[in-house]
Amino acid sequence: MAASKKPPSTSRPQAWLPALSLLIGLTLWALITRNPRVPAFILPSPADVWASFVRKLMDGTLFLHIGVTLAEVLGGLALGLVVATLLGYALAKSPAAEKLLSPYIVASQAVPVVAIAPLLIIWFGPGIFSKILICALIVFFPVLVNTVVGLRSVPADLRDLMHSLQATRLQSLALLEIPAALPVLFGGLRIGATLSVIGAVVGEYIGADRGLGFLIRLGDGSFDTALVFVAVFLLVGLALGLYGIVVGLEKQFLGWQGKG
Repeated sequence: MAASKKPPSTSRPQAWLPALSLLIGLTLWALITRNPRVPAFILPSPADVWASFVRKLMDGTLFLHIGVTLAEVLGGLALGLVVATLLGYALAKSPAAEKLLSPYIVASQAVPVVAIAPLLIIWFGPGIFSKILICALIVFFPVLVNTVVGLRSVPADLRDLMHSLQATRLQSLALLEIPAALPVLFGGLRIGATLSVIGAVVGEYIGADRGLGFLIRLGDGSFDTALVFVAVFLLVGLALGLYGIVVGLEKQFLGWQGKG
């Protein structure tokens, strides 16, 4: 008997749908800006935004601003990830430490970052380090929570198995806890990677002379809305790029979880 052909899957979105959605959005945007009641300083046309992008690209300043923001984002992401992971492991192993530190951890997230950012800039200066700290603060909480949840979600019977095999704490961490918690940890890293961009923009908007956040403030102050759009789109692209890298790493490290 001949094997029946498997019908094509219709549950996954078609690859061309994002491109179609983008095309529709650009068309609607262009049509709206053709209305004489919508001045360019309120909503620039796609052509104006593209022209502003090309100008900044050709004079070289765009590379400078992108490089500064990217350095702040990567530095803050790395710092927040390391601190949150180490502290999350300690809290997952010690409920007493969690009760002791939880008021401070929750308080650090209850205060908006726009309120903390001026203090950090005053304390550490307007340089790149204060922006890295702001990014790290935003990344810290989601990674911390996911680290604690991931480590505590390891099945008890697997822990008992490692104990019966007389595995050391380091062996249990490397062979059981980290692999079992990786899906949850990557979930926190996805959130942190996108939120880190917000931290860089907040810091640059409050006090900086370079970076995409500074570019937004510059365009806002001069009513150059096209420049603001350029910076915003670049920030979106930066966040999407970081998110895509995390997703790629997740597929690489969690390939053993492939669904059949």
